[in-house]
Amino acid sequence: MSDWTEATLLFIVEDGEILLIEKKRGHGKGFFNGPGGKVENDETIGQAAVRETEEETGLKPLKVKKMAVLEFYFGEDPFQRVHVFKTDIFEGELSESEEARPEWFKLEEIPYNNMWPDDKYWLPKILNGEQFKAVFEFDEDGDEILDYEFNQGI
Repeated sequence: MSDWTEATLLFIVEDGEILLIEKKRGHGKGFFNGPGGKVENDETIGQAAVRETEEETGLKPLKVKKMAVLEFYFGEDPFQRVHVFKTDIFEGELSESEEARPEWFKLEEIPYNNMWPDDKYWLPKILNGEQFKAVFEFDEDGDEILDYEFNQGI
């Protein structure tokens, strides 16, 4: 059995804008990121990404494409393996949830200073259409990046 917690992120990008959520509770509270969360036992990773996005934003992503797998270590311990998806096709009405406040940002105005410190390294690659694997090593508290590497392909 893996020590990883499997999780998802999904970015909706349309007309030069990206949909981000401001987390209102839990891990990452106060930070902006893509909608996402943990994979439940009865679903695939792709299904989890769509479900979490719909729960957190009211929008249902269609035709999602897997872009990246990000592995995060806090100290020596595996923390999360995050499967990152992207789409520009969706349906539904944007709405706030108990967990998240969604907001559209122009691609040139992404609030990296109010996101996880690793996001500025990998999110531009996703927006460029690159597919990759990456490993990020943080200190034990998860506050500071100690090292990272990118590998082609997912």
